[in-house]
Amino acid sequence: MRSLKLGFVAFAALLLSGCGYNTLQSQDEQVKASWAEVLNQYQRRADLIPNLVNTVKGAVAAEQGILEAVVNARAKVGTIQATPELINDPQAFQAFQAAQGELGSALSRLMVVVEKYPELKSIQGFSDLQAQIEGTENRITVARNRYIESVQGFNVTVRSFPSNLTAKVFGFSPKPGFTVQNEAAIATPPTVSFAPPAAAPAPATPPATN
Repeated sequence: MRSLKLGFVAFAALLLSGCGYNTLQSQDEQVKASWAEVLNQYQRRADLIPNLVNTVKGAVAAEQGILEAVVNARAKVGTIQATPELINDPQAFQAFQAAQGELGSALSRLMVVVEKYPELKSIQGFSDLQAQIEGTENRITVARNRYIESVQGFNVTVRSFPSNLTAKVFGFSPKPGFTVQNEAAIATPPTVSFAPPAAAPAPATPPATN
């Protein structure tokens, strides 16, 4: 009887392996891990923003609109609960990514504008904070790319035969990817041109008199 049970367990393990179950489990864990890193980097950026705003707001008081856009975008991101389960809810995932895209865009505008104010370089901690922001943006890009790659592999397995049958039996479904429209444009800081004011027209020359 015992040998029969062992034989059944071995057969079941072989069957599950052959139908893609082990691959689905492995890829699902990889997606979760890569998504956790995306959330970690997004949170790091959110944590840096209050310090950045407090550091520059005195020097860039004239740019109040851009500062408010960053603060409001961060607040909007905070209203969406960032959890591992987010990748199982395409609608919530899309809303979260749209909010993060808005925050990234507002932050990019602010980082471009602060270049107008060289006196910021003399403020203690500003240069280090600026480097941390830039480094975090790079890490966000890397983390997002890893997530995209892991989701692509997982979704191919979920949709391919015969592993798609196993996916249906065990409740595996495709994971959402990044759906923000024109992400390349969102991630690119806008060009800000501070052109000098146009010269005033020369006064008209009065007609010569005899």
